[in-house]
Amino acid sequence: MTKKFKKLVLLSNLLLACSAMVSAQIRGGGGEANPQLRTHAKSLKEFKDMRFGMFIHWGPVALRGTEISWSRGKEVAKDDYDALYKEFNPVLFDAADWVKTAKEAGMKYVVLTTRHHDGFSLWNSKYSDYDMENTPYKKDIVGQIVKECKKQGLIFGAYYSICDWWHEDYPVAYPDEGYEFHTEKDITNPEVRQRMERYIGYMKSQLKELIENYDPAFIWFDGEWEWAWTHKMGMDMYKYLRGLKDDLLINNRVDKGRQGMAGTTKGEKFAGDYGTPEQQIGVFDDQNTWESCITIAQQWAWKPNDKLKSEKECIQTLVQTIGGDGNLLLNVGPMPDGRIELRQKDRLKQVGNWVERNAEAVYGTRGGPYLPNDTLVSTRKEDKIFLHLLKHPGKNLLLPNSKQVKVKKARFLDGNLALNFRKEKSGIVLELPETLPDSTVSVVVLELASPLPADVEKISVKSNN
Repeated sequence: MTKKFKKLVLLSNLLLACSAMVSAQIRGGGGEANPQLRTHAKSLKEFKDMRFGMFIHWGPVALRGTEISWSRGKEVAKDDYDALYKEFNPVLFDAADWVKTAKEAGMKYVVLTTRHHDGFSLWNSKYSDYDMENTPYKKDIVGQIVKECKKQGLIFGAYYSICDWWHEDYPVAYPDEGYEFHTEKDITNPEVRQRMERYIGYMKSQLKELIENYDPAFIWFDGEWEWAWTHKMGMDMYKYLRGLKDDLLINNRVDKGRQGMAGTTKGEKFAGDYGTPEQQIGVFDDQNTWESCITIAQQWAWKPNDKLKSEKECIQTLVQTIGGDGNLLLNVGPMPDGRIELRQKDRLKQVGNWVERNAEAVYGTRGGPYLPNDTLVSTRKEDKIFLHLLKHPGKNLLLPNSKQVKVKKARFLDGNLALNFRKEKSGIVLELPETLPDSTVSVVVLELASPLPADVEKISVKSNN
């Protein structure tokens, strides 16, 4: 074998290895019906690099202070709920302020509930009269948010519910009796099938309208759990939307593969680009892309005097999420007059102050190599590891041996205070001061002798408990 041929073989093997590595990290796409339709790699990388976004749940229901959609027919009578849009006049809405609030929190993208399960469209849709154009306010909320996102440098994503309890063609009427006792077999009923065909046509028209008019980077689906929506419909919808915009990202709720509130999807049978854990931090997973959606208070939509999460809980939720190699979509619920509550804005600003001081350990990072525990999580980027200390681990923190981790320097990220460390048989012992510099989360930077490989070894660290 000639040297030239050996080099070609070596190069070929290297390319195959890189290809395998990339495909292992991009497992989404159009599902079993569309095996060649894979997740858009560049969009996925950009999504993961952003790490932190704002979820916004808002609509006429804010006038009652009850949960969006779920209170329809329960806390709020259906007729009352469905007529709220006639008095929805958020005269103090300021898109620039909303986007600025997200930006100051350190968020890189915004996902807005353009249409929730109640069916109300937060834009002026030519396919529905149940929309902003028919409110006293009349102005297009989505359009104003998109304009400000472009102006201030944030990415826009559109939440869109698959179910629509208001639409006459959608066959599920929550919370009617028997709601939970239907199965997918009901879709074989000719009348139901015809209704769903018309309804899907309506969905596709609205989604095309959103894509063509507002150019969202993501479509964030929800409501796929209902019996009227099938696996086949999910794969078809994914293919349709990617045909309209190839670099669009679509979450796993477009299909039926989500595993409960944990949000994971098992296997490549189902369509979707990323998982969606809800009201919980996802488990460590650096092979499948995921994003936890969590409320800043208790309710998704605005509720008077709703209990707010503390500064420490918000920041630790963020670092635990990115330490697990996920994104955090932190939700706010604006008030009926269009303002975000001052206390929510203040809390977000506190989070933003921490993120600004520790930005290097947040954006563009991957989770690991040290696996999360109740004391610390870690992120990594090139030749640096960032240890996010959730609480004081003690005077000496033992980091087990790894052939891939060669530490040459240790310091706190905020303040750049150098830290002593020593190498022992069992690993690297990091010497910490009695008091950590940040009572919420202190970040230690480990500078390495060489960059970490993409498939870095995952290392368990003993907790101090």
